[in-house]
Amino acid sequence: MSTASRDTAEDSARPGERAGRLRTGRLSLPPAARPYVPPLVLYGVTKLVGLTIFACLLEYAGDYRKKEPRFGGGAHWWDVLQTWDGWWYLQVAEKGYDPRPLQPLAPGGLFTVQQNSVAFFPLYPGLIRGVSEVTGLGLYGSAILVSVLASFVAAAGIYAVVSTLAGTRAGTIAAGLWAVAPGAGVEWAVYSESLFVAIAAWACWCVMTKRWLAAGLLAFFAGLNRPTSAALIGAVGLAALVTLLRPDGRREQGVLGPVYAMVAAPLGLLAYVAWVGLSMGDLTAYFTLQREGWAHYFDGGAYTLDVLRNVAVGHNDYLFAFSVPDLLGVQLVIALPFLIALMLCRKPPLVLVAYTLASVLTVLGTQQMFGNTGRYLLPAFPLLLAPAAALSRLKWPTLTVFFTTAAVASGWYAHYVIFELGIP
Repeated sequence: MSTASRDTAEDSARPGERAGRLRTGRLSLPPAARPYVPPLVLYGVTKLVGLTIFACLLEYAGDYRKKEPRFGGGAHWWDVLQTWDGWWYLQVAEKGYDPRPLQPLAPGGLFTVQQNSVAFFPLYPGLIRGVSEVTGLGLYGSAILVSVLASFVAAAGIYAVVSTLAGTRAGTIAAGLWAVAPGAGVEWAVYSESLFVAIAAWACWCVMTKRWLAAGLLAFFAGLNRPTSAALIGAVGLAALVTLLRPDGRREQGVLGPVYAMVAAPLGLLAYVAWVGLSMGDLTAYFTLQREGWAHYFDGGAYTLDVLRNVAVGHNDYLFAFSVPDLLGVQLVIALPFLIALMLCRKPPLVLVAYTLASVLTVLGTQQMFGNTGRYLLPAFPLLLAPAAALSRLKWPTLTVFFTTAAVASGWYAHYVIFELGIP
């Protein structure tokens, strides 16, 4: 072939090759996003298996058909996912708040004031309403969409944090472990846990990578999502304060970023609690409502000890007793010291230590439904650091067996138990 012929052939091939490269480029992910594919696939598949088992158990038992739609019932199995707290969130998304003064109830009952939707923070129902307006989906469909998308953002955040400390393999496994954690059934339900963990995980990562403006902003939004955001707000503030107190910290990271994080972090929580108090004519109205309308309040661990004593001897002489969820909660509480010790052995950053310990103390020190201990501890994702690092030593065939078994089992212990054998 002559030189001219070769040149002509090469020129004719180049447009096809160029078009192929362009097509491939459009389909391929940006390099920064590619590491997140394995953890998100593992998380999504594992959650889908657990949800499928949950649906099968619900249909097999059929008990949900006999319950009130607001309290764990419905015409279809998926209706269960919008009951209990989900009902309140949908009410806020549809109607907004009605912060009237506290309404006393007749004496002698468990609750002494009427329940009010202001007990449920505004960020999650606000997103539900916004997504519904934009997409045209109903409020329930929008709520599930927000929860599912937020759960993937949370899984990505957990991966980012754990992979930074223990490698990409451990980060991937941590995302999978969060999918099968006790209480994980609310991650794809009308509950605010997925949104909160998404915010918390990325806020912690921002602190770890010295992105103080983003950390402060995320902590601010966390304060509009759940009252337990106090643990995250405190952890971000403590990490910022320690940075400011160290000369090398001020020199390397400056002063404005950490100061901004300290100031911005608590504003969301304080603003909402203050708004509830001013609207209801009592600055402590939010806390009174939680205590007297839901029987949830900080008691220094007295309720937790009461449950542990009763369950240990086979009694149920305590408030909010549900035998199966409570037994699983006791096992989780027993495992906590071991999980915390393993986490501390990995020497994680201060923000993770402070956030985890504050979250655990809040859960164990509060009177609330003990059977939901797994759900309340879902935000304490740094506890997954050591187990994920240990499991990362296994080969993927062994891990496949582990996650398959855990995913199937989670359909019962992480979904069915809390929704059907207790109150989520």
